[in-house]
Amino acid sequence: MSPREEAVQTMSNSPKQTLVDIQSSHDERNIAIDKVGVRNVKYPMYVRERDNGPQHTHGVFTLTVDLPREYKGTHMSRFLEVLGDHNHDLSVETIPHVLAKLREKLHADTAHLEVRFTLFREKAAPVTGKVGMMGYECGFSATGGTTNCFELLLTVPVTTLCPCSKEISSFGAHNQRGYVSVRVKPNGETLWLEDVIDMIEACGSAQLYPVLKRPDEKFVTEQAYENPRFVEDMVREVALAFDKDDRVKAYEIEVENHESIHDHNAYAFLKREKE
Repeated sequence: MSPREEAVQTMSNSPKQTLVDIQSSHDERNIAIDKVGVRNVKYPMYVRERDNGPQHTHGVFTLTVDLPREYKGTHMSRFLEVLGDHNHDLSVETIPHVLAKLREKLHADTAHLEVRFTLFREKAAPVTGKVGMMGYECGFSATGGTTNCFELLLTVPVTTLCPCSKEISSFGAHNQRGYVSVRVKPNGETLWLEDVIDMIEACGSAQLYPVLKRPDEKFVTEQAYENPRFVEDMVREVALAFDKDDRVKAYEIEVENHESIHDHNAYAFLKREKE
């Protein structure tokens, strides 16, 4: 018998060893922790599309719970166990079950989940109809327990053309790619990610497309010129669109333009809770 085989045999014949649970030991500092858990966890999931059923993707998760003042630490492996219990079944519908399971397994009052993923949509060019795939950075943020909250997270790229540049120039105007990032709290009714994307894209000087032929490029360029937007215009236009939609309860809007002729980005932000 080799030395390795002898070591394995010795371990198998030894009495079962009880391992100390340091995380559950008492902490003397008397300070509760609001959130503790795991971050940057990559895991498969699917997202229900508005028109085409489920879309399989992968999410990057942050999972946390509150930690009472008397405990030294949480049990990190249990967060991954809960994800494993919902293997390939992570969606808007199952997120409340994940939060409930986290509270149960970790003996917590409140659990939090945030996931980011890419949602792909088939999008046709405005004139030729050439089709390509657009990827949108989306996500969900949810809290369950003593308080309950669910939010949609999106970042949508748009084209913006500078109103000042158009006004003061004899011809032409500078434009740039803008990024509209939002946190939207639905009022309980179904609010699709695609609905929010559509509302935001309609507020830009022009939309972005995956495939553009020359007739499409002419159309988009001229459309942007006829619809100039500052970042201030963008946050206000998106806010008006959200205000008109009864499915939206509250929102945060952040717009950042990657300026084409300035060595800085333009930025605007607003936050509203509808009455």
